[in-house]
Amino acid sequence: MGFNIADLFERAVDAVPDRTAVVCGDRSLTFAEFDAESNRLANHLLSEGIGTGDHIGIYAQNSVEWLIAMIAAFKVRGVPININFRYVEDELVYLFDNADLVALVHDRGYVDRIASVTERVPGLRHLVTIEDGSDADPATIGSVAWADAVGAASTDRPQVERSGDDHYVLYTGGTTGMPKGVVWRHEDVFYALGGGVDAYTNERITHGQELADKARASDAPMVALNTPPLMHGAAQWGSLRFLFEGNTVVFVRNFSPEAVFDAIEANRVTTIVITGDAMARPMVETLAEQPDRWDLSSLFVVSSSAVVFSPSLKEQMLDLLPDIIIVDAIGSSESGMNGMVVQTKGETATHGGGGPTVKAGRDAAVLDDDLNPMEPGTGVIGKLARGGNIPVGYYKDPVKTAATFVTAADGNRYAVAGDFARLEADGTITLLGRGSVCINSGGEKIFPEEVEGVLKAHPAVYDTIVVGVPDDRWGQAVCAVVQPRDLEAPPSLASLADHCRSHLAGYKLPRHLVLTDEIVRSPSGKPDYPWASVLAKEELGLD
Repeated sequence: MGFNIADLFERAVDAVPDRTAVVCGDRSLTFAEFDAESNRLANHLLSEGIGTGDHIGIYAQNSVEWLIAMIAAFKVRGVPININFRYVEDELVYLFDNADLVALVHDRGYVDRIASVTERVPGLRHLVTIEDGSDADPATIGSVAWADAVGAASTDRPQVERSGDDHYVLYTGGTTGMPKGVVWRHEDVFYALGGGVDAYTNERITHGQELADKARASDAPMVALNTPPLMHGAAQWGSLRFLFEGNTVVFVRNFSPEAVFDAIEANRVTTIVITGDAMARPMVETLAEQPDRWDLSSLFVVSSSAVVFSPSLKEQMLDLLPDIIIVDAIGSSESGMNGMVVQTKGETATHGGGGPTVKAGRDAAVLDDDLNPMEPGTGVIGKLARGGNIPVGYYKDPVKTAATFVTAADGNRYAVAGDFARLEADGTITLLGRGSVCINSGGEKIFPEEVEGVLKAHPAVYDTIVVGVPDDRWGQAVCAVVQPRDLEAPPSLASLADHCRSHLAGYKLPRHLVLTDEIVRSPSGKPDYPWASVLAKEELGLD
């Protein structure tokens, strides 16, 4: 039996139909109920002539309906397309057109914005509205109410012959240009992100029924809270891989520390997925201010991926929640999971600078400049790569596909997303940072994430992004764009440099400081380096 996403979900339904599958706010569905409603929406799509290979956008905040829409698309061999809910008109037109959307499932609150762009995307021909309590009129764009779409359709599973070759597309990026659609085969993305490889043993699932059998055998399912928005890959796969094993997934509609802790307490959550510092910092500070407000005794795993989770914040979280473990994973939309590390109190420090040092995932590698897989322990910095099950490429972009998905000197095809790394003597991998934002100062490479991790431990720094700015002598100099904890008492450049001096080489110290009311990040917590670079140059009067 193959590894189609809809098939994997349906096998879990058949294994544990009465177990709770999903919770968001006051709405909760068992696996059987979830399956029935997704079948209704799938059959509605089929009745509108939407099916194999069609691209179906999902433009909404977190909700049970978001996840139902994704599964319904897979059931008819369609391709769900994640839409960033922060996008404005021109960005939406680009994405709707680039993704070749024929249908859109959307929150009612976005009706007016959709109305302003539909004439420029004539291929979009069917819309379904998720009720969110807003008062916009879906009739103005010809959108069908969710209740009407699912109410008139059959609960029977669509009789569609699916395949592991069906496509899953994840749009990623947007802070360094327009987003790109990463195209995966279902079977490949299952092995890369969906639990097809055991993260602890690197063993592969060999049969499509294995995860459902595991679900049936377990009488104590995990309860996983996904804090990022579902438009982000970390939340999608933090959900799907748990559902495949018959576990319960929980969401908050919009992230706030209070909403997260309320959900943990109410649902006895055992594991949460966050995206690094952007979520960890407000959670830590809220819990430090109100340590006795919530019963969080059920929680034992905090898992972070996609962005930096600073050692100082990990230690603070472990002080507040001493019974948890922290799992820090590295990977990308283009590669899948490259490695992970499990940490407890006192084990969070980085080694040799940069990001975490992790156990390498199956098929992970570090390539040199000539695309040769590197040997462990050379100390040379290379490019993080992953072979094996990797994407087909970028949607409608052969140039970027050729640049990212390369055939290496060993004859194998690898995904090289742009992260620099070092392969240690024991086979572990130390992540150093994204090459596209690497600072070149006098010929020395400086990875912003390394400097940011140190700066975030400064008591006067709430958040920071580090960028390179023009320098007559060195080419580039390090500039710290800082959001202070207290705007009335911001840190000085001298205090930041002194703080960094015992942790970083002299050439990595910040030479400039720019203060800001708020650091700009994507909804998933990724830093907006282009924004920080423009701000730094403007504030410093540099070209």
